[in-house]
Amino acid sequence: MRQKILVTGGAGYIGSHCVVELIEAGYHPVVIDNFSNAVREEGNGPESLRRIEKFLNTQIEFHELDLLDKPGLEKLFKKHSFYAVMHFAGLKAVGESVEQPLRYYRVNLTGTINLLEVMQSHGVRNLVFSSSATVYGDPQKLPIDEQHPVGGCTNPYGKTKYFIEEMIRDQCTAEKDWNAVLLRYFNPIGAHISGQIGEDPQGIPNNLLPYVAQVAIGRRNHLNVFGNDYSTPDGTGVRDYIHVVDLAKGHIAAVRKLKDNCGCKVYNLGTGTGYSVLQMVNAMEKASGRKIAYQTAPRRSGDVASCYADPTLAEKELGWKAEYGLERMCEDLWRWQSQNPTGFSNGTQS
Repeated sequence: MRQKILVTGGAGYIGSHCVVELIEAGYHPVVIDNFSNAVREEGNGPESLRRIEKFLNTQIEFHELDLLDKPGLEKLFKKHSFYAVMHFAGLKAVGESVEQPLRYYRVNLTGTINLLEVMQSHGVRNLVFSSSATVYGDPQKLPIDEQHPVGGCTNPYGKTKYFIEEMIRDQCTAEKDWNAVLLRYFNPIGAHISGQIGEDPQGIPNNLLPYVAQVAIGRRNHLNVFGNDYSTPDGTGVRDYIHVVDLAKGHIAAVRKLKDNCGCKVYNLGTGTGYSVLQMVNAMEKASGRKIAYQTAPRRSGDVASCYADPTLAEKELGWKAEYGLERMCEDLWRWQSQNPTGFSNGTQS
């Protein structure tokens, strides 16, 4: 019997890429999503999963479910015997979290508490959590390793990730048979090589690369580069970009780690290399063969100059290392964007 893994938020960008890797690694994913960041297809399921079913020639069990619906979760856990949970579901826009903090705390924290309580009452004690490098706040040293202080978050989104990490850590301390792997992502970009699934931001993209791709395809006029006076090689912000497929493979390594009864572990998922905004623009120009117009704008509050990972612990303990470089990330992103100019919805451009 293939081990069943519950994937929360599994129709979204990172979740859907992890579903692909789970299936290919021989697991049986069961996906829940509330469509807050996923596109519905005609048959009422998520378009991302429908496409995966097609290119992997498989069927994926899906339930439309919100983590705030605790009775719905109870029902699902009664029906299935899950080996582990991969928890991606949550709101994730930094700027929006500053404007709507209570909504972020309610959805991300209450949703996770419901999930952990239902796991507890059904004896499911293995968890992989989708955390973020935002828990580190302003980097005190670079590269950032897992020992870097956490909790000095600059926005409510980052705080929710930090609080959830603490909740999981405390639960693993209280009940010694719980195992959790907390994965702190740096900046996931790119798309599956098929060009069938990728990042499809609803509305104006919050992240650099989807925005750059939309400029290249003609959906947006130009990119705003926020700040060109940072103490970085070209004055623009430097980040650690990681291919979403590498990131997804890191989750498979994390699920495998759970069987060692590892307790609570934390790993950075990044490449260890930082690229500036302008380097990313140049790389996307090369991949797309198109000129990308940009303008410089004032710095955004809460943005740091540089942020990149020390990923050696994940390599040492999970046997995982990012394989894909910048060129491949941009090629795969461009394939997705050019084959799907308006993302998953084939309707009008937003």
